[in-house]
Amino acid sequence: MNPFSDLHSAAIRALHESDLARDAPRDDAMAGAAEPWRSIAANHRCNRLLWDEEDQARRTDVADSAIAANKRAIDGYNQRRNDAIERIDEALLARLAGVTPRPDAWHNSETAGSMIDRLSILALKVQHMRAQAERTDAAPEHVAACRDKLGRLSLQRDDLARCLDTLLARAAEGRAFWRVYRQFKMYNDPALNPYLYRRS
Repeated sequence: MNPFSDLHSAAIRALHESDLARDAPRDDAMAGAAEPWRSIAANHRCNRLLWDEEDQARRTDVADSAIAANKRAIDGYNQRRNDAIERIDEALLARLAGVTPRPDAWHNSETAGSMIDRLSILALKVQHMRAQAERTDAAPEHVAACRDKLGRLSLQRDDLARCLDTLLARAAEGRAFWRVYRQFKMYNDPALNPYLYRRS
């Protein structure tokens, strides 16, 4: 039995697209679903919120305090985003508990959770680049350049989706594996960031 029968790139991409069709990310998306779907939705929500904060942090017409608030929000969302990636990997690897990797199994250096995170980011890039490619108030050169970039981003997303499906299929057969790699965001930890622990 395939432990990932419900989990493939097309379903993940559909979740991302469905969320992006809304004006704002939902707090309760996939709330009743099992893992890793809850964490996939949480990861995508953080990426959407991060995108908006990153855009706002580039403003030059607001007070420095507003940019500082953006930067603090970015830190918070980024920590939650990485926590969600780790939960995704934990849930996926739990499904593989009964599979023993073969001696010659491929060790994938990028985790499946990180690949799902990248699919989320690419969904955002595609959405925003498409908006630029459809602008009627921009110069034709800008629109043409954005259409070219949109094509490249779409290819990247297709390639990544295929790589994720291949990794999951091979892992289910014992022909590939990955490990959970903890991010250990030291700058967010008061016990590890010298500017925080020296102050106390």
